[in-house]
Amino acid sequence: MSRLEDRREARDGLKALAGRQPVVAALDLGASKVTCFIMKPGGINREDHTLQTAGVGHVQSRGVRGGSIVNMDEATDAIAQAVERAETVAGVSVQGVAVTTSGGQLASHRVASEIPLGARPISDVDLSRAISAAVAQVRLPGRRLIHLLPITWSVDSQRGVRDPRSMFGKVLRLDLMVVSISEAMFQMLGFCVERAHLEFRGVVAAPFASGLAALEDDEMDLGCICLDMGGGSTSVAVFAGGSLVHVDSLAIGGGHVTADIARGLSTSIAGAERIKTLHGSAIASANEDREMIEAPPRGDDPGAGPVIAPRSLLKGIIAPRVEETLELLRERLRAAGAPLEPSAGVVLTGGASQLAGVREVAVRVFDRPVRLGRPRRVPHLADAASGPAFCAAAGVLQRAAFGPREAVTYKPKGGRSRSALPDAHATPLTRAAVWLRDNL
Repeated sequence: MSRLEDRREARDGLKALAGRQPVVAALDLGASKVTCFIMKPGGINREDHTLQTAGVGHVQSRGVRGGSIVNMDEATDAIAQAVERAETVAGVSVQGVAVTTSGGQLASHRVASEIPLGARPISDVDLSRAISAAVAQVRLPGRRLIHLLPITWSVDSQRGVRDPRSMFGKVLRLDLMVVSISEAMFQMLGFCVERAHLEFRGVVAAPFASGLAALEDDEMDLGCICLDMGGGSTSVAVFAGGSLVHVDSLAIGGGHVTADIARGLSTSIAGAERIKTLHGSAIASANEDREMIEAPPRGDDPGAGPVIAPRSLLKGIIAPRVEETLELLRERLRAAGAPLEPSAGVVLTGGASQLAGVREVAVRVFDRPVRLGRPRRVPHLADAASGPAFCAAAGVLQRAAFGPREAVTYKPKGGRSRSALPDAHATPLTRAAVWLRDNL
């Protein structure tokens, strides 16, 4: 753990920088890689609604499997290395990070509240009462609320109100989206970040962040399904009317496809990943029966020859797993009654979405238009960090810069921010008033 000790000593020597305006750092903790994006205070261009990252760092993930942390020491070291690389590029020291993940059994609930109004204009007090009434209905033992997102306000019969303040009416109604994660996962994430000598600034749901980075404004308004396909899990965020309306996750990802290939071809995990990247596809291709592929044998026998198989066998392994994963998500969306617009399209993000043929399989499973998403609000990113696999980290920065407004806010030392990150420790009820003050 010498790297972590060096990091702590370096931070002790940077106390003079504490008074400066802090940078924003996003940490994407996945099963295949750990990514850190850093944005300086001047990296927000409000004219064209874009961002400028100051540093990007990513390393191979360790200690994470299937969306869960399985080795605290390895996960902590991977976090420290990713942040250190981003800091070196940015030339700044990061004090805290917001972590985005699709693990921890992400789930969402919609709750509604209704309060009577008097003969005066609607004020912040009324909005705070409505938020508190909605949050009071949430009973999720063993889970931590990470997002409280107002979907819509209503004043009497007038629905779809964005800001009801100064309006008159008899009844104020609120539809609130609540996103939660398992308490154990939340605590482990915070523990790993703090062991890396960083301040833990909360958790952002990966499909939500990916949607913010990859979706156009029209897609959010008209309805869209964002599928974040990671190495250890696949998660989904549904948007409608410009708001997040549903979140779900499934502990099946690209790593399971790799494991299937390793079993089917009797090769190593590393060999299976290489074959999947170079030759893998979820749809049939021409001459695949006659085209042969070679895989390294499993084990360390120097006399063992390579495994040789037709490419059609590889497709026969990949396609069923990809189709099964997408069908499971489709059925979960139906069972949950997710408010899907008839015209809603599908946007694929995450590293596993780059596998050839995934888009075509998604079109067949969902019977909707499907496209591949990229971080559209960070145009300067290098090719190596501008693909679908980096949408979640970019989305955390976009959320910090432009919202959306929610009832969970983080107030940094030295001031408050309208586009702040979530507080990892305060209770939701105590933050309702802060949201009204800072975000409306």
